[in-house]
Amino acid sequence: MMLKISGMEWTRMEHSYEPSNSIEAALHDYKMGLGTFTQKMPDLAQHYNAFTEACFKEGSLSQKQKQLIALGISLYSQDEYCIIYHVKGCLDQGASEEEVLEAVGVTAAFGGGAAMSQAVTLVQEAMDELNQGQMKQ
Repeated sequence: MMLKISGMEWTRMEHSYEPSNSIEAALHDYKMGLGTFTQKMPDLAQHYNAFTEACFKEGSLSQKQKQLIALGISLYSQDEYCIIYHVKGCLDQGASEEEVLEAVGVTAAFGGGAAMSQAVTLVQEAMDELNQGQMKQ
């Protein structure tokens, strides 16, 4: 089964899949959950996916800029799955570690300690693990 999530395609994985790290596990859990939701609510999922795909499409803002914005909003709202997903989106769109951390700093200016605590833990862990995965490929 092939599903499309915010412009990313993925194949539904078998239950025997074992992620190699916690960030990969979180991405896998999100994708599996969204896959289940899509099976149960296909019309709603299709409309949601079309909406988010349109939002993240290249326009006056680049896809990288949109991912950096989404990461900031995810941090501010304390949504761990979205934080991980958008760290990956930032890296996939070519954002440097410095660009990600600068976006995190802007978020912390509004979100205070709660945003900064997620930034110095989860964002850094996600960047480290996702960058390690890219080096292995």
